[in-house]
Amino acid sequence: MVGEQGTGGNQAPYAAGLRTPAREYDGVALPVEGTLPPWLSGTLLRNGPACFEVGDRSFRHWFDGQAMIHRFHVAAAGDASGDADGDATGVTYTNRYLATPARTAALANGRITYGEFATDPCRSIFQRLFTLFTPPPPSGNTNVNIVQFGERTLALTETPLPVEFDPGTLETVGVQDYEDHLGAPVTTAHPHLEPGRGHLVNYSVRFARTCRYLIHRQRAESSALREVVAEKQVTHPSYMHSFAITPSYAVLVEFPYRVNPLALLLSGRPFIENYRWQPDDPTRITLLSLTDGTVAGEYEAPAMFAFHHINAYEEDGADGTVVLDLCAYPDPEIVQALYLDRLRSGGPVPQALPTRLRVDRRTGRVTVTRLSDEPLELPRIDYRRHNGHPYRYTYGVGSRDHGGGDFFDQLVKLDVSSGETLTWHEPGGYPGEPVFVAAPKDTGGDAGEDSGVILSVVLDSAAQSSYLLVLDAVSFTELARARVPQPVPFGFHGVFSRG
Repeated sequence: MVGEQGTGGNQAPYAAGLRTPAREYDGVALPVEGTLPPWLSGTLLRNGPACFEVGDRSFRHWFDGQAMIHRFHVAAAGDASGDADGDATGVTYTNRYLATPARTAALANGRITYGEFATDPCRSIFQRLFTLFTPPPPSGNTNVNIVQFGERTLALTETPLPVEFDPGTLETVGVQDYEDHLGAPVTTAHPHLEPGRGHLVNYSVRFARTCRYLIHRQRAESSALREVVAEKQVTHPSYMHSFAITPSYAVLVEFPYRVNPLALLLSGRPFIENYRWQPDDPTRITLLSLTDGTVAGEYEAPAMFAFHHINAYEEDGADGTVVLDLCAYPDPEIVQALYLDRLRSGGPVPQALPTRLRVDRRTGRVTVTRLSDEPLELPRIDYRRHNGHPYRYTYGVGSRDHGGGDFFDQLVKLDVSSGETLTWHEPGGYPGEPVFVAAPKDTGGDAGEDSGVILSVVLDSAAQSSYLLVLDAVSFTELARARVPQPVPFGFHGVFSRG
């Protein structure tokens, strides 16, 4: 069975990042080594899976663990060696599980009740037949991303009901429902702020005899209503964890990792195990107009797979070239590599390479080039200033072993214009997604695109604990770290807010 191999007794050195944490903390002051920039005051929120078992049964995949939010509040003023309490200098840490439908049911029933990405609840034959006619509600296990939109802070996953929480206390406010009825049960945890407008744009899939991709927009003043902007018919939808956006287009990159919608109803397999890799098919790129909803162009590239887009932008206006940068794999073997038994036992982890797709709208040609030979995943940019526009720098996690013999053990800064890279690595350290925080204009420093800091949560495998790492984004050298009294489970995405 997929994901059941590699269950030997050996544990990878980073396995502590894939275990349920011992406890929740509430505003504990962290010891800080080094000096935080005096302008760095605000809150880093991180989202990710944390509880990996319910009763005597474990979840099968890293993506399936129950959602936990981690809060690092930073109050910097010169030397950051002091404690943090309220507005005092230093760093405090809070972690709390989201009270999602999946977690609430698990605590009440003592078993896995909802289906997840690669874990299916144990159901009787009668229950399986019943779900053919009455599909179960989504689990609400929003363990992937965090978006601050309007007055709300939302945790997101690939089902369409975000969970709102209080960014100060991390208390769950509740599931956000919608006033519309799109009938689309799969979406992405990576909506975009529409360049130049600030509306939230996302894509969803409606499954039927003829399926549809839907591009929809949420306005801050009516955030419970999704307006369909564009749509496209498709027979066998692709698995797309994210998409790209430019001022003119929503861009869908359909990898040949596809599903027959009937399989989702009839197979009895977990969600992702219904998708099939079709290496002889092309990757299809579709430009959907954000203005009039038309399909503005369809193009083909060689077969590949990716979880994350880095950025996209237009050259020479909407009718010229569209540039798409993503973290590309040759195939979706990475999905199998992230099953917990394989990952905890140190199985090989395929590496993504930063890759550029140039779509020439005049000729219809797609040119594929590698931006660097340095692996890069969980990419971040200066999103506020460069989302949907030309940019120079991206930051991500990578592996010093380009053959995939280790997990993410270094941070990478890539200059996409030159291909030059800088890396940060510490023996036994396993960093998470790097979040770029731009320095204020009045700090007197370099005003370049990379003027600021990088924040990452790093597992120290030797000490069996984690720490918040602060790097200077220009030189990629360490400024400070603040140690957490236990390992922080590996997460996915987060957000930094000032104040």
